[in-house]
Amino acid sequence: MAIYEQLMAVIGQTKPDVVAIEGIFYGKNVKSLIKQGQARGVAILAGSHSGLPVFEYSPLEVKKAVVGYGRAEKSQVQTMVKAILQLSETPRADAADALAVAICHAHCSGPALSP
Repeated sequence: MAIYEQLMAVIGQTKPDVVAIEGIFYGKNVKSLIKQGQARGVAILAGSHSGLPVFEYSPLEVKKAVVGYGRAEKSQVQTMVKAILQLSETPRADAADALAVAICHAHCSGPALSP
C-alpha cells in the first residue's frame, strides 16, 4: 500500500502526462522477480487510476535508446544518462535506470497499456 500511496502523491504533485515503465527482465532470483512484478503492477495501477496512459519498454529497448546497444552494462547506461541530461554527477544505478526509461519514452512512444 505504501508504494501505491507514494506514487499517487508523486503523480498528484508532478502531474505527468504519461507513465513509462521498464518491462520485467529475467534473472535467476525468483523472489526478486516476484517483488519487481508486484511493484510494477502497483505503478501501472497508480498510473491507470490517475487516468494516465502507461507505456512499457523492454530493458533491451531502453538500453538501445540510451546507449545504442541493447546489451549495454549498467555503467554505460549511467554514463550516457549523465551525458544526455548534462548532469554534473553520474546518477546512481537505480536513478539512471528510471531516467533511461524516460529518455527512451521521449525517443519513441510505445504502445500504451492503459487509457
